Amino acid sequence: MALNTDKIRENFPILNSSKPPVYFDSACMTLRPQQVIDKISEYYIKYPGCAGRSIHSIARKVTENYNGARLNIQKFFNAPTSEEVIFTRNTTEAINIVSCGLGLKKGDVVLTTDREHNSNLMPWIMLSEREGVNHKVVESKRDNTFDLERFEDMITRDVKLVSMVHTSNLDGYTIPAEKIIKIAHDYGALVMLDGAQSAPHTKVDLKKLDVDFFACSGHKMLGPSGIGMLYGKKDLLLRLNPYNVGGDMVIDTTYSDYKLSGLPERFEAGLQDYAGAIGFSAACDYIKGVGIENVSRHEQSLNKLMTEGVKDIPGLEIIGPADASSRGGILSFSVEGISPHDIVMLLDQSSSIMMRSGAHCVHSWFNAHNLPNGSARASVYIYNTKDEVKVFVDALGKVVDFFRKS
Repeated sequence: MALNTDKIRENFPILNSSKPPVYFDSACMTLRPQQVIDKISEYYIKYPGCAGRSIHSIARKVTENYNGARLNIQKFFNAPTSEEVIFTRNTTEAINIVSCGLGLKKGDVVLTTDREHNSNLMPWIMLSEREGVNHKVVESKRDNTFDLERFEDMITRDVKLVSMVHTSNLDGYTIPAEKIIKIAHDYGALVMLDGAQSAPHTKVDLKKLDVDFFACSGHKMLGPSGIGMLYGKKDLLLRLNPYNVGGDMVIDTTYSDYKLSGLPERFEAGLQDYAGAIGFSAACDYIKGVGIENVSRHEQSLNKLMTEGVKDIPGLEIIGPADASSRGGILSFSVEGISPHDIVMLLDQSSSIMMRSGAHCVHSWFNAHNLPNGSARASVYIYNTKDEVKVFVDALGKVVDFFRKS
């Protein structure tokens, strides 16, 4: 079923101005619908208090909505229990909870892909420096897809964790997660997925995946910034050592001892982002109403149009698999002899097309491929249209032609 983009766009205030932008930067941060904005405002207007601490009526209302948000997000991702859903500031913090708490030691091996966001690269580099953990990279095939044979060759009993980006923000490619998880588990390794780019675009069923840890961010899936999620299997979460400690994550303390709270509280020290969690939950509701399968189909149809439209632009090279259906809603590209920053800036100034340029926090991949300036990246979502794609393709052709002649 095709999305009714006209109806959807009515829910996004910035798209209802007299001259709305062509917003092609959703891989960085999505726009927010009015329904999410209203739920965030509801907290600040109707019950702006603390959850779990005070016992007055406002506090009870916050607690009810905060716990309800966790339960709703658990159901959205089909996690076994709500206590396995930990609220974090973002995907980065979620990954750091695991990297700092898992107790990896010298000689333990962590496997990642060669296209990790810095959030899923830096923790392992720093652990290798501090603890002697052995971080190894599984290089992709020449067509930029995951090399399952290479992965099988590299995994051994020394591998304690496989931590990989589920869908890449570099090019939109999604790894074969279920196969990777099964192979890793056969060798006794745990698996964590960086789901920042998969959660907004495809069905993530945590029970079916059988993944050990999963991290994502609200701001990439119509929710507010500053809120994210770590899912972990209960027995594994209880093995982690909390690295952020303080109020609300303990039941009791003396001057020399403490008793940790249960899950999820032991990983949520300090005052939480109640409005953020409630807004995150509302975003899940909005996506559920649209239908995640419809989201995927819509993005792929737009990407196919973009890919077809730009293929004949001289010097343009698409990053990632050639087939647009393997790149979700992302078209990342470079144009020989032209800085991606110049391309994106001129698209903004000439046609109000909002894109991203640079390394997209995947500096390691660009350095390995001798692309120090990174790429230009167009990323679409549910509120983008075929007409906007036509505007983009036409404007990009003119921008490239302008630089060629100047």
